[in-house]
Amino acid sequence: MKAVTWHGKGEVRVDEVPDPTIQQPTDAIIRVTTTNICGSDLHLIEPLAPFMSVGDVMGHETMGEVVEVGAETGDLRVGDRVSIPFQISCGHCWMCARGLYTQCETTQVRDQGSGAALFGFSSMYGAVPGGQADFLRVPQAQFTHVKLPEGPADDRFAYLSDILPTAWQGVAYAQVPDGGTLVVLGLGPVGDFAARIGLHKGYRVIGVDLVPDRLARAAARGVEVVDLRDHADDLGDAIRDMTDGRGPDSVLDAVGMEAHGSPVTTFVQKAAGLLPSAIAAPIQKAAGVDRLNALYSAIDVVRRGGTISLSGVYGGAADPIPMLTLFDKQIALHMGQCNVKKWIPEIMPLLTDDDPLGVDTFATHRLPLAEAPNAYLQFRDKAEGWQKVQLKPSAA
Repeated sequence: MKAVTWHGKGEVRVDEVPDPTIQQPTDAIIRVTTTNICGSDLHLIEPLAPFMSVGDVMGHETMGEVVEVGAETGDLRVGDRVSIPFQISCGHCWMCARGLYTQCETTQVRDQGSGAALFGFSSMYGAVPGGQADFLRVPQAQFTHVKLPEGPADDRFAYLSDILPTAWQGVAYAQVPDGGTLVVLGLGPVGDFAARIGLHKGYRVIGVDLVPDRLARAAARGVEVVDLRDHADDLGDAIRDMTDGRGPDSVLDAVGMEAHGSPVTTFVQKAAGLLPSAIAAPIQKAAGVDRLNALYSAIDVVRRGGTISLSGVYGGAADPIPMLTLFDKQIALHMGQCNVKKWIPEIMPLLTDDDPLGVDTFATHRLPLAEAPNAYLQFRDKAEGWQKVQLKPSAA
């Protein structure tokens, strides 16, 4: 089959790789019909490259049709149309019973000190082949799937595997009071969805970014936008001016370690990427390698007694964090990988009515899998108009 594979820092290719097979009775095989490029995938070709190996299959936003099942996959049947959550979880362990699917005790990657195994997301999370391919093996398939109705086009459900639930959890974790104000830092796909969800819930939403396309896209849906290029040095003051001098009730950081700025940590990330993986990986984990500009901004912007929700991915040790400010302002922090299936009952009704979140038109590009290498580069470089990319495997 064809698959998008990792070939080094900044490089992916489309290669011929072996078809997946059933390895455990809880496995299933799906024929992939739509798979997306996620902002988190970009981490794997840049700062998290030391955790990758040549030939690793990329991708964790996947949906398709079941073509083979093992003997212990519950009610999953050949022909079922499914979305595959990005984390692999059993559904019955202590953590899963509490809705903490990203901490699944059956699939935890204990040798790395990590939570549940993830599709296509490096040795830190189990080195499980991803879904940017014609076919995908799904471990723990008795639980690691969301059944979908027949009929609507893939766009209606293409984001259930990651970014839509991630945005939903991010807004939930932000604990915005009724009628309150939510600031979303970063209007990439997760931030864009978070802003839409905030508006849907009746909040005042202010979005911050520096990419003109993203700002325009959010503004068109009613988000108040702030161009970071105009407020690089006074973002906190600018937003306080918009919120009675107090600041917003909640801030959602949808940027993470891709934040601009932080020149020292940017240097460490790039320098580590030039070292052999066996040396670079521990440096990435233990050194101060996260660019925290977005988090610093969130701490400055949020009102006293407010909440910061972290949805952006952070992948290493932190630079110094202003604990005095956090303590003095009495700020609550809520963070973590999204527990996808926890939020499906709340999200699914919005995907079967009149599409209030605009999922049908969310993608800006729908491309054959063969065009993935160029799509990665365009998305990484934030090329004009490249905001969300879907890939269509040839087997679809």
